[in-house]
Amino acid sequence: MSDQPSYLPPPEGVLEIAAPEQFAALSHPLRQRLLFALSHRPATTSCLAAQLDAKKGNVAHHLKVLREAGLVHIAETRQVRGGTEQYYQRTARHMVVAEPQAAGTAAILAAVAQELDRSPAENLTLRHLRLSPAKARELGETLAKLVDEAEENAEGEPLHGVLVALYQHAPPTTTNSA
Repeated sequence: MSDQPSYLPPPEGVLEIAAPEQFAALSHPLRQRLLFALSHRPATTSCLAAQLDAKKGNVAHHLKVLREAGLVHIAETRQVRGGTEQYYQRTARHMVVAEPQAAGTAAILAAVAQELDRSPAENLTLRHLRLSPAKARELGETLAKLVDEAEENAEGEPLHGVLVALYQHAPPTTTNSA
């Protein structure tokens, strides 16, 4: 316990989202927004409620769900006016869906859609590329590295969201018609 919060970023590790309770936790847009808000430093329920323009009780409930799913933890506590303030933090800096499932993908895309809706500027592009498996792997690694290296950590600058999804287009199913 300390007087001042340390504001350390989440651990550098990668958390693979695979458990049903994790997918369930990701299914609510406010929980997605909470994870986005906690991407750089710990925050209290009150701070998150103000930042996200949400009710404190609502934020507390959704933080509890995220905590039970292992997506956030209490990073620090401090005494304030006779009470204890809890600072929540993501359990990992990067979270990846181990084996994408329709429910988890839909939850993530719904949260991103809400963020885009609230954003003053957006840049959304969908492209289809013909790539060998090796070239696709190389592109995925390059995109991940580019995003990781783009972080400036400049306090006070606008926060930008980045969604990187490289997937193989499913071949069309053939149907025989008479």
